[in-house]
Amino acid sequence: MIKVSPSILSADFSRLGEEVKRAERGGADYIHIDVMDGVFVPTLTIGPPVISSLRPVTKLPFDVHLMIQRPGRFAKDFVRAGADILTIHLEAEEEVEATLEAIRKMGARPGISIKPATTFEAVKPFMGLVDILLIMTVEPGLAGQQFMMDILPKLEEARGFIEEGGLEVELEVDGGINEVTAGLAAKAGARVLVAGSAIYGGNVKNRISKIRNSASNALG
Repeated sequence: MIKVSPSILSADFSRLGEEVKRAERGGADYIHIDVMDGVFVPTLTIGPPVISSLRPVTKLPFDVHLMIQRPGRFAKDFVRAGADILTIHLEAEEEVEATLEAIRKMGARPGISIKPATTFEAVKPFMGLVDILLIMTVEPGLAGQQFMMDILPKLEEARGFIEEGGLEVELEVDGGINEVTAGLAAKAGARVLVAGSAIYGGNVKNRISKIRNSASNALG
């Protein structure tokens, strides 16, 4: 089953609540919330207060992607704010196992993400601890980048590992996803597709549908 997680990073921040509702009405499965600290990535975005203010707007799961250094320090704040999925970066946390276990104990679904240059081999030791593996198909930190085609073999490797191990891990991709690349990512193994400008750049319902259909058609 293909899931679509619209990234509010590309939404109109002057009416963020309505943008979340548009995604919900358009058939979104998750709401993707990018949190950036200006350290791990060059961009600075939002924190727990904004997430908390959006929580009453929708019942859709909040798919919170922490692109911050040492995310374990703030995990509790984001879970309390309403994160249903809390994804940390392998490259940003020294205490990866402890942080993932803490997130689950707090009642959220733990996820782990890797940058384009990080191998799947590096994240294998933590696959039994997560519900989500997010593979970046662009360099994290900026919206509107082009999908990196050379990441497709990594998706295939991850999908094979998940299926061979019987793991209940959702394979998610983020970066450059549109109605064309969605099919490529799905064929390589992705099942959760994050898209920002490709969704919020026009009719949200139609664009979610096109992305989902592209991915579903690629799976036959």
